[in-house]
Amino acid sequence: MAWMIIRVRGTIHSRSDISATLDHLHLTRANHATIVPERNDYKGMLSSVQGYVTWGEAEPETVTALLKSRGETLEGEPPAAELTREVLEKGLARAGGIRPLFRLHPPTGGWRSTKKPYSLGGSLGYRGRAINDLAKKML
Repeated sequence: MAWMIIRVRGTIHSRSDISATLDHLHLTRANHATIVPERNDYKGMLSSVQGYVTWGEAEPETVTALLKSRGETLEGEPPAAELTREVLEKGLARAGGIRPLFRLHPPTGGWRSTKKPYSLGGSLGYRGRAINDLAKKML
């Protein structure tokens, strides 16, 4: 499986290691999303930037919708739809010729709170399969 990560906040007044980690995840601006494989090195990255992003398990239908509406190849063209399985296994950065991020709209209805974790009624941190509903709101 793979994790979908969506950046919620900007990096104004943040530490340099947090900015560097967000750059390694290819999340350069708020409302950008990426897909990474579920590995321990990414889990460590997510724990260090949990105050700036939200993440959860991506479903194949959501990844297909994201690729179809917001995906781009390195040349700026829409990617082939059959890449969904490869993206879920390897993540966007290693999938063949696809830009490693999706530029999304802010969610319909807005963010709940950009300072609280998801478990306390906010928008930050781990949200499990609910990330798919959020991604659909941002298309």
